[in-house]
Amino acid sequence: MIESYAFGIMVIDGKEYTHDVIVHGAKVKSWWRNTSHEVTINDLEPILEEEPKLIIFGTGASGVCRVLPETEAYLEKQKINYLIFKTPEAVEEFNRRLKQEKTVGAFHLTC
Repeated sequence: MIESYAFGIMVIDGKEYTHDVIVHGAKVKSWWRNTSHEVTINDLEPILEEEPKLIIFGTGASGVCRVLPETEAYLEKQKINYLIFKTPEAVEEFNRRLKQEKTVGAFHLTC
């Protein structure tokens, strides 16, 4: 469970993270993208390794990071559900859905 989020900092199970992360259950991985403010199809690889039924994208405190249209189209073609929110709202939604289905969160922590 994500305990808290503030610009640039996320606390998960008592550990503080200051870089973008992918969260699946108790597993947390760093999330490095080719372009820091865009989510491309290639950027999905570490997320898809978790075989999600739902991906919740956190696009930053102000929503600067964009999930590109071709990335959304790819997810739709693969029949993977996804939701896109600014990171504060994404954290709330992730925590709500954590136990409902195989949910993976992908969070941009800054802008």
